Amino acid sequence: MKSMKIANIGEIRNELNKYKKGKKLDIHQFNQVARLAWLGKIVMQPLDLEDAECQSFLVYIQEPEELAAHFLDTDQELTGGIHIIDGEQAMAMVEIMRGGVEERAKLYEDLSRSDFYFRYFYKPGTDDDKSGDAGGGQGSGEG
Repeated sequence: MKSMKIANIGEIRNELNKYKKGKKLDIHQFNQVARLAWLGKIVMQPLDLEDAECQSFLVYIQEPEELAAHFLDTDQELTGGIHIIDGEQAMAMVEIMRGGVEERAKLYEDLSRSDFYFRYFYKPGTDDDKSGDAGGGQGSGEG
């Protein structure tokens, strides 16, 4: 934790203004956090709801699952902690999270309609196809 000597009110105001503005992530950091946001691995909250001038957000960045971590190669200093992020970048993260949720929901929706049985065992125009129809057809429970 950073400690600060209170020498004058001006220094305190300057420190407070740094927090109100939040930290801008560099391109590399932003892309890493954005990937985790897409996966739903960040939690965000406005830093100070009562202060209209304060646009920054508290952002908790969770560790990704092992498979995702293997591919994403996220800097360790970003994950597992709370950061005060610039409001403009934080709002972009909100859009990225929303897009990730929508894309993952579509993936799960498509997965729920996938018929793996017919993809792997139904070959139209083969001799097995003709004998299958004679034997009770689809859904007869015979196997």
